[in-house]
Amino acid sequence: MRVILDGTPLLGTPTGIGRYTAHLLAELPGLPGLDVAATAFTWRGLENFASALPPGVRPAARRVPARIVREAWAHGELPKLEWMTGAADVVHATNFVLPPPRRARGVLTIHDLAYLKLTGTVSTASARYRELVPRSLRRAAAVITPSQAIATEAIDTYRLDPELVTVTPLGVDASWFSASPPADRWLAAHGLPSTYLLFVGTREPRKNLPTLLEALRGLHAEISDAPPLVLVGPAGWGPDLDLSRVPAGTVVNAGYLRTDELRRLVAGASALCFPSFYEGFGLPPLEALAAGTPVVAADIPAVREVVGPMSGNTVRLAPPMDADAFTDALIGVLKDDMDPEPGRAHARTFTWRRTAERTAAVYRSIA
Repeated sequence: MRVILDGTPLLGTPTGIGRYTAHLLAELPGLPGLDVAATAFTWRGLENFASALPPGVRPAARRVPARIVREAWAHGELPKLEWMTGAADVVHATNFVLPPPRRARGVLTIHDLAYLKLTGTVSTASARYRELVPRSLRRAAAVITPSQAIATEAIDTYRLDPELVTVTPLGVDASWFSASPPADRWLAAHGLPSTYLLFVGTREPRKNLPTLLEALRGLHAEISDAPPLVLVGPAGWGPDLDLSRVPAGTVVNAGYLRTDELRRLVAGASALCFPSFYEGFGLPPLEALAAGTPVVAADIPAVREVVGPMSGNTVRLAPPMDADAFTDALIGVLKDDMDPEPGRAHARTFTWRRTAERTAAVYRSIA
């Protein structure tokens, strides 16, 4: 069975969807009966595409003007996908947009519905999904979501047949389980404190950082020597953070870090803070548990589904807009001596191999 995945998310700064796509492409070639290739819809950067693919995955891409073809796909059924990729049995749209296939069967991954539910918190490019996703759904023979929470939302919103939708939970890379805290010298060289709370993610409105900052203010009012908050991730978009209400020096911006550096920083954190008021899965809390780090997270459906079983143990959940509850949760994880092993055991149940196996089962069911 020849399968072509959209590998466009591999280009540029890695994102959550890029990591999802990369892990699928790494695992699928090892499954029986699959001939895996990847395409990319871009004009610039295509010369680097083949080197971004894992072993066993062939490039199947032609240089195309991304904005023009997406505009065409938003309003019609041309150009056909196979004109750019060659023949395929199954095409997997890993990032919300399924181009019109000629003969291949289409699989569409919907990571979340922020473009519909939180219209004021998404980028202009993501807002286009309001037009592109319904057309993609009409072309799709199967739909994949990372969590049951998003599957339920998609089924209810688009009135989909539940049999069309499959949940393929994301995985945790094995390297997270052996991650060790960074050396003091490395922290000092990067201008970071030796003890810290940590936020990981793109700074965008739905990440709910203002509530976390208010909780941080409450934390430092209760515990004078509480650790500062380190922010890691791309700058993103949205209003600038208002730091005027938190004590000076209690928020440190580390910017974007390589994955190996990020793993060490997570492993050394007093707690990972994940205050988002909307997510499709919530991978950072799961990776933190794998690294032995406690989690303070928003009590929202996807996060509760993924790490909720550890609530009260290595995970503390709080209502997403309740800063006082977040403060109490932070105080709890700093004062309690928690055993990290139950969290690690829970994280081990999420593997990228399982994600790929469930995804391949979808391919076989429609091919």
